[in-house]
Amino acid sequence: MERIFSKSTLREYWVKHPDTEQYLKTWYDTVMSSVWKTPNDVKKTYANASILKDSRIVFNIKGNDYRLIVKFNFDKQWAFIKFIGTHVEYDKIDANTI
Repeated sequence: MERIFSKSTLREYWVKHPDTEQYLKTWYDTVMSSVWKTPNDVKKTYANASILKDSRIVFNIKGNDYRLIVKFNFDKQWAFIKFIGTHVEYDKIDANTI
């Protein structure tokens, strides 16, 4: 991926939730070094990721304690962070529209 919007969102989250820092940094580094053309390419790297409609993918962070929703533009190699929160917070939102 050429671009993640925005790393500061991840940084702000791990400052408030230090137990996520290394997991989010690893996710960021993995995405930045990957060239994914389809959601199935993402699944090859993150087998437990859930593919939603509209190029959205849900990642389990820290053993599924946290969830990260990212909308991808595979043509432009962009990733837009739509949500990060605990599993409980995730259960209260609509992952397809947030």
